[in-house]
Amino acid sequence: MLYHLFEWLKQTGVKIPGGTLFQFITFRILLAVLLSLVITMIFGKRLINYLRKKQVGESVRELGLAGEQQKKGTPTMGGIIIILAILIPTLLLANLNKAYIRLMIFSTIWLGIIGFIDDYLKLRAKRLAQQQGIAYKKGDKDGLAGWFKILGQVVLGIVVAYTLYFNKNVVVQREAIGAVITHEKEKVIGDTTIRMIDGVAHKFYNVKTPITTIPFVKTHEFNYSKLLPEALRDYTWVLYIIIVIFIITAVSNGANITDGLDGLATGVSAIIGTCLGVFAYTSGNFRFAEYLNIMYIPNLGELSIFIGALIGACVGFLWYNAYPAQVFMGDTGSLTLGGIIAALAIIVRKELLIPIFCGVFLVENLSVVIQVSYFKYTKKKYGEGKRIFLMSPLHHHYQKLGYNESKIVTRFWIVTILCMVFAIVTLKIR
Repeated sequence: MLYHLFEWLKQTGVKIPGGTLFQFITFRILLAVLLSLVITMIFGKRLINYLRKKQVGESVRELGLAGEQQKKGTPTMGGIIIILAILIPTLLLANLNKAYIRLMIFSTIWLGIIGFIDDYLKLRAKRLAQQQGIAYKKGDKDGLAGWFKILGQVVLGIVVAYTLYFNKNVVVQREAIGAVITHEKEKVIGDTTIRMIDGVAHKFYNVKTPITTIPFVKTHEFNYSKLLPEALRDYTWVLYIIIVIFIITAVSNGANITDGLDGLATGVSAIIGTCLGVFAYTSGNFRFAEYLNIMYIPNLGELSIFIGALIGACVGFLWYNAYPAQVFMGDTGSLTLGGIIAALAIIVRKELLIPIFCGVFLVENLSVVIQVSYFKYTKKKYGEGKRIFLMSPLHHHYQKLGYNESKIVTRFWIVTILCMVFAIVTLKIR
């Protein structure tokens, strides 16, 4: 809104000191980070006190883990803080006319509502149990049904895929071969753009196809239509929607599973957000895209403001969520963060790099799948279920081994940083 206000004042000829700063994306990115930090640091404490007053406390299952009883009663649903710290700076500082910004605002609100309802239903079940004098056990089927959460993720996947595939403003630019003449710095003619580079005019055309980035390959790009025979390529949009749904569901659930130790999911999400911010800024800036020889995606740079708010929100929330946590994000935060990360990766066309920079989410997800599958297999074959890990998800396995919670979280952060750096390096490794 502030961005649009300063743009309007500029058009009307009104000059305000510092108003020209809003023309620079880098300034608005830094301002988004700072504003989200202020929101989480200042208003976060007030929300924590309100949640504590309303007895919105966490229930703890008896898992035999060190320090689990100390977490009992810690306020949950803190994901509201993260959502507000993302949305407010974005609404104030970003160009709301851009399709990417609108899509991410919708994604944040949509998954935030689903997570909030799930947390609220669990809280209501806990209160009903207390009123009836019944011992409440976390893990009972008291939140949203699993299929309902999956349905919400599927809906988001459809919206994201449909927008990216059919929206006319979502394109990738390619350089055309042949000489052109222009004296303007940049000129747009229909679906083509003539851009002056080092005194030489170059012509670019918009490409409207589902292209993504392949790591370690010289061409560095892949068109999803190649997965289908030529006779079915008119239905590439169906395949694309299915792929996007799978990615959003997997990453969102991965973030949800990872949120089991103080500061773990929050810190990992902040690091992943930084990685996605690099991808968005470089792909949205023609000079960087040309230098790195990666696809140039017009209007993508504006998304860096949303990502800046995401990073600031996670870091600010970590102030209260770090060990020993004063608040938990709940499904309100974890489902939202996972969905946001997945949607951003798809928008910047780096979804095939998700197994790298979301390595912690992937391993946490796989540890649960492997544990459950092996248990069922051994129970069917030998009559008694056996386990590979002492406990899943993986972070609980290390707790069972006797590692301190803070050490586990810190090491998972370090692994995520290494994954992030490696993912960025793949831009030049071919």
